[in-house]
Formats: sequence, C-alpha cells, structure tokens
Amino acid sequence: MNRGKYAAAYPLVALAASAGLFYLGTGFAPIPALTWIAPLPIFWLAPRVSGRAAYGVAFLAYLLGQAGQVEFFLRTPSVPLPIGLLIVVGSSLLFGLVVLLFRALVRRGRPAAAAFAGPALWVAVLHLVTLVNPSGIIWPLAVNQAEVPLVTQIASVTGAWGVEFLVLFVPCAVAALLSPGADARARLHGGLAAVLVCGLVLGFGAWRLAGADGDGSRRVAVLAATRYQWAPDAASAGGRDLVRSYADRIAALPGGVRTVVLPEGAFGTDETSLPAVVGPLAEAGRARGADVVVGVVHQAPGLKYNYSVLLPADGTKPVYYAKWHFAPGAPFRRGTELKFSGDGLVGLANCMDLNFPDPGRSYGLAGARLLAVPAADEFGNGWQHSRMGLLRGVESGFSLAWAAQQGTPMISDPWGRVLGSADTEGTREPFVTAVADVPAGPSGPTAYARFGDWFGWVCVALTLAALLATRRGRRPAPTGEPRRAEPRDGVAVPGRGRA
Repeated sequence: MNRGKYAAAYPLVALAASAGLFYLGTGFAPIPALTWIAPLPIFWLAPRVSGRAAYGVAFLAYLLGQAGQVEFFLRTPSVPLPIGLLIVVGSSLLFGLVVLLFRALVRRGRPAAAAFAGPALWVAVLHLVTLVNPSGIIWPLAVNQAEVPLVTQIASVTGAWGVEFLVLFVPCAVAALLSPGADARARLHGGLAAVLVCGLVLGFGAWRLAGADGDGSRRVAVLAATRYQWAPDAASAGGRDLVRSYADRIAALPGGVRTVVLPEGAFGTDETSLPAVVGPLAEAGRARGADVVVGVVHQAPGLKYNYSVLLPADGTKPVYYAKWHFAPGAPFRRGTELKFSGDGLVGLANCMDLNFPDPGRSYGLAGARLLAVPAADEFGNGWQHSRMGLLRGVESGFSLAWAAQQGTPMISDPWGRVLGSADTEGTREPFVTAVADVPAGPSGPTAYARFGDWFGWVCVALTLAALLATRRGRRPAPTGEPRRAEPRDGVAVPGRGRA
C-alpha cells in the first residue's frame, strides 16, 4: 500500500521538479546545466502514467517554467501580446505532444526510437512555425547553451536546431534507458546510439575549437548610452548633446579600434537633421581611423526607414542598410539588400534581423567576417537576444558586434565565444563600452551557410516516421518475461501493475 501511495505522488513531484528546473534553466538568465535536466522528470514519468496524465503534467511543467517569459510579454511593445501568449502556450502544448510521442514509442518497446523522436518532433514543429512566424525565433532551449561553445559548434553544421535537438535528446535518452519494460537489447541499442550522438557532437566541438583563432584580427568596439532613448530627434537640443557625447566617446576609445557600433534607433532624423548626426560621428571616426556604424530612424518624404548607417573611416560616402524584419504593424519600409564595408569584410544588419536565418546566412556565404548590428533590446531580455545573435554567428561563421539600447552590448567571435560585453542596466555610468579583438574566423562558408535549415527538414522526416511507428502494435515481451500491466488512469508501479 505504501508503495502505491508514494507512486500516486510521482506526477506532482515530477511537475514541481521540471517546472522549477525549466524556470532556472531557460529564459533571461539561465543556468545552462539545468536546461538539460529540466525535462528528465517528465520523460521518466510519462511511460508510468496514463497518456492524459503525462500530457497534463508536461504542459503545466513547461508553462509554469516560462513564468518569466509571460511577464515579459505582458509589458513588451515589440511583440504583440496575443503573439507572446501564443508562443508560451503553444510551446507548452508542443512539449506535451513531445512527451506523448516519447511515451507511445517507449510503451511499444522502442526506447531508442523514443529518444530520437521526441526532440525531432520539437524541432520539426518549431522549424515549420518559423517559416510563417513574423517574429522569427529565439530558440527556447539552444539559446540557454549559447555560452557553452563545446556544445554550440554543431550549429555550424545543423544550425542552432542541432543544439535545440541535443538538449532534449539527452534527457529523452536517459529516460528511455530507465523506462519500464524495455528489454536488454533495446536498452543496449538506445545507449549506444545516445553515446554515439553525444560523442560526435562533443568531439566535433572540441575539434572545431582547437582550430579557432585564425590569422588576422580586427579591433571592434560597441558603445551604448545607458539611458534608453528611442530615436531622439537629432535636431533637438537633447539630440545634439547626445551626438556630441557619442563623438566624445568615440574619440576616447583605445587605439587600434577599426569598427565602432552604436545602438539601433540612436537618433531620429529627417532630410534636414541627418547631416547633424552623420557629420560629427563620421569626423570622430576618421580621427580614430575607425568606421562608425549607427542606428538611425529616418523619415524620408512619404517613407520611414530603420537604418544601420556605416560611416567609413576614409571619408567616403555613408552606406545605408535598411532593416529587413519588423514586428507586425511596424511602419517601416523593409530592406532587401546586403550592405558591406569598403573591404567587404564587415556586413550590416539590425536587431530583429537576426531572429531569422537571413540576412545572416547570406552574409556568411558572401564572406563577411564581422556583422555590425545596432540593436534595441528591452529591459530584461538583453542577454537572451544578444546570445541568439551569437548563435547566428556560429551558424554562418562570422563575429558579431551587438550594440544594444537597454540590453547587453556584446562582441563574440565566429566560434561563439564572448570576447567582450557590457550591461546598460547594471550601471549608473552614462555610457557603457566593450572592446575586443575579433579573429578573422574560419575560411570559407560553414556547412549551415551552404545548406541552410536541412536539419529542420530531417527532423520533420524523423517525426513522420515516428508517428507511423506508433501505429504499429507493441512488440511481444521477450520469452520468459511477463507483460507489464498497461496503466490507464493510475501510476504503474514495477511489479504491481496499476496503482
């Protein structure tokens, strides 16, 4: 009786454990190791309870674990609230389906298939959603591993989808090996497959990092005011003061800086006031021998642009990159062109552009070594968004200079290592600066830059195969082993059937 009584508490324990671990292991300040552990209690529980109970516990655990995200979507103006809530609730519903698929395959005596099918379903659905989602994606699991370069190197082949897959695959594999009713051969096959996958990923990561720090380097600076001011009028007294302050900060940078990146929407301009921004900043850059990149919200006759403007150190004509991607309803003219520095090694992008594969992948194919990205994050999400950008750099093989308002200005290299960072929210200083030497990076485009989201489509195919496998009957138990009771409404206790 006591055993059955304790077993009845398993769903509550699994719910509390996974919800707490998801809360700590994901979101805006995650503990990377906990991301791998968070799903494990749910996957362990799933084959031991009814399908209804497994789905309900999985849904609630993930939903409760995203409490911090819900709070953010309630106050952010960048993502409409219905879309924000759809992201949280939809991903929780999806996690429940992942658990159900895992459970179905485990209970059919296919633990190895279950270990692969669960994460494949997760990646497949997210991949398909991103094809139509106007907000792109900040990967819910992969981003939390952004500062674990040994793991993230696989993104150069599979895209960040490979990291997303792996973070779910490991707990799936462990739970499958511990599942009730799996025979010795199935456990052996599942264990070998898990060891092989993890070994290949970590071995590839170690090999790729061993070849890091290629020839050549460029000293880069990111610079941001700590007072959030979205597109202040450049013609106003405050706007003119801000231009002078930025020019003074550029003048005070260490020697050797060749590229300086300022935030998105640092100034609001029109045809009359634009020279008041371009002139002083270009002059400050020329004096330091540095290109300056600044985000400008520009009002032209009948049109509005969100520009990343490159002011070349040699005094040649400014280069204007128009942002490609916006939240629904934004009143801007969308850009469609890549823009480069004079030597062709620095590409321009803008904040939300990195929520999508392009333009980053196209820059990787074109040979860009550094992506200069003015950004305008919001209170709380700066770390998460900048590390999403970092993963784009690993995917396509470029360094990243991310200059964010109210966020986390950051410089990373093509292997995803953070070389310099600052925090606009944790200081009373009027400006923050990060400076770093970024290496030239790997020669030639990465596999991901060449072939794109092929891994997402592989996961779609794996998911379809797994769904077909669930339609087949359960394999007979090995000779001499009694069939275990199939729980419907209660918890299965080993040796006791239903409790």
